[in-house]
Amino acid sequence: MSPVKPISSNLSGKRLLAGLAVLLLACVWLLPHRFSLTTLAQHDQSLRNWCHQHVLLAPGLLFIVYTLITAASLPIAALMTMAAGWLFGFWPAFLVISFASTLGASCSFLISRFLLRDFVRRRYGAVLNSVLPSVEQDAAAFLLMLRLAPAFPFFLINLVMGLTPIRLPTFWWASQAGMLPGTAVFVAAGASLPSLKALETQGVTGVLTWQTATAFFLLGCLPIAIRRILRYFQYSPDGPPRHADGT
Repeated sequence: MSPVKPISSNLSGKRLLAGLAVLLLACVWLLPHRFSLTTLAQHDQSLRNWCHQHVLLAPGLLFIVYTLITAASLPIAALMTMAAGWLFGFWPAFLVISFASTLGASCSFLISRFLLRDFVRRRYGAVLNSVLPSVEQDAAAFLLMLRLAPAFPFFLINLVMGLTPIRLPTFWWASQAGMLPGTAVFVAAGASLPSLKALETQGVTGVLTWQTATAFFLLGCLPIAIRRILRYFQYSPDGPPRHADGT
C-alpha cells in the first residue's frame, strides 16, 4: 500500500489533462479556419463522395474533430452537426456526434476539475453557488434539464459541473441523454439539405423544412414535459431516495 503509486498516477493524469488543454488551445486557433462552413461548402460533393468511400476512416476523423470542437467549446458545433448529417447521412452522423460531443464535454469537465479549479471558481463563482443546491439535491436530473434546455452555455455547464460533487459517470450519461434530442434534430436537418452550399448561402432558417421546424418546436417543448415528470416523481411519496451524485 505504498503512497508512491497513487501520487504517480495522479501526476500522470494531470500531465495528460495539461497536454489535452494545450491541444484544445491550438484547436481554438486552427479548427475554425480549417473546418469552417465556407471551406466545407466549397468542396461539399467531393467530401461527400470521399466519406462514402472511406466508411471507417471518415467517421473516425469526424469523431476526433468533433470531440476537439466540443471540448474547446468552439461556436461552430451546431453547423458542424448539420454538415455531418449531410456528409454521412442520419444514423452514422448521429451515432458519432452523440458520443463525440459527450466525450468532448467530459474532457472540459475533467480539465475544470483538476487543472482550472481556482480559475473557474474566481470567474464563475456566482454561477457555481447558484447551481450547487440543485446539484446536491439531484445531480443527474438537474444536469439532464440543463442539457435539454441549457440555462447556461455549453462550455459553462462543463466548467461549472467540474467543481460540483457530481461523478464523471453520472455527468457522462446525463449529458449524453440530455443532448440526444438536440443532436437528432440538427443531424436530421443536415441530412435533408440539398447541399452545404445552400446552408452557407441561405443560413439555417433558409433551409428549414416544415418537418424540421416542427422538430425544433417540439424540442423546445420537451424540457417543460420533462420538468413536470421530474416534479411528479420528486414529490411522489413512493419516489426513490436521491443522492448528490445522481444515484
